[in-house]
Amino acid sequence: MIRFDNDYTEGAHRSILQRLVETNEEQLPGYGTDHHTTAAKEYIRKLSENDVDVHFVSGGTQANLTIISSALRPHQGVIAPSTGHITVHETGAIEATGHKVLEIEAENGKINAGQVREYVENHWNDPTHEHMPQPKMVCISQPTESGTLYSKKEFEAIRTVCDEKNLYLMVDGARLGYGLASKENDVTLRDLSNMCDVYYIGGTKVGALFGEAIVIAHDGLKEDFRYIIKQKGGMLAKGRLLGIQFEVLFENNLYVEVSEHAIEMADLLNEAFRSNDIEMYFPSPTNQIFPILTKNQMDRLSSKYAFHIWEHLDEERKAVRFCTSWSTKTEDVAALIKDINHL
Repeated sequence: MIRFDNDYTEGAHRSILQRLVETNEEQLPGYGTDHHTTAAKEYIRKLSENDVDVHFVSGGTQANLTIISSALRPHQGVIAPSTGHITVHETGAIEATGHKVLEIEAENGKINAGQVREYVENHWNDPTHEHMPQPKMVCISQPTESGTLYSKKEFEAIRTVCDEKNLYLMVDGARLGYGLASKENDVTLRDLSNMCDVYYIGGTKVGALFGEAIVIAHDGLKEDFRYIIKQKGGMLAKGRLLGIQFEVLFENNLYVEVSEHAIEMADLLNEAFRSNDIEMYFPSPTNQIFPILTKNQMDRLSSKYAFHIWEHLDEERKAVRFCTSWSTKTEDVAALIKDINHL
């Protein structure tokens, strides 16, 4: 069975594994205070071209709940798309910290500045607003859970509303590498550092064994952040394991290279489905693609390939998700394309 059902099922890039072996018995201080972690932070700061703080945590859930709970007061909530990761796939982790996720209906995984403005204005215009969670942050994903991208123009519009309404802007970057590598992308790490108050760079899905890099641009969110990481269970005693991985990913552009590979593989699959008149559920330009398949087509492909059923459209058709990743093999993609051509 060849797996195309997710982009984090494999371990880690061999360069990372090799460096972990090479440094395995180094006597280093704990909790991310070692020289590997310091070097990794400097690489990210240089790419951000901004005065940012960088912190490493073990996973995306830890990043999301630590960032949000540190930024918000007890009565405040975070605006997110109805399809957003913190809305759907965090098992209530954000709510467990005491902060409600305030849903806005998404279109192809995205929300827009007008929706954010309307939501916030409706809150403050309600005479009973103090009885409801106060919107204080916007959290969006780049790429979205639907594989779509926010353009720089869309980011700037949301940033403008956040400034007008005194909101923080956060970006969940679990798959950020695949967004940066997309041919349709016009947003850089520097742009994110200028437009966002805080975001994170995903490693777990983009070549690392595990780990995310939180990048904080807003000075008001920087103070005591390591205290909060520790309190929320995101600080590793062997913090060097995170630092070493991001050092390898960013010292020689490996993060970009592995992301570009995933996009190349996804583009090949996208073209194969389209050339066989198979419609796409979302117009995804990243590593996740969403063809609409009939029951017969799914049965034929599922005998050799693992993929994820995204949405049931009717009795005969379903939208499914195929994911490529940093480790997707060209021969596996070629085999799948051959079978797509014979559907």
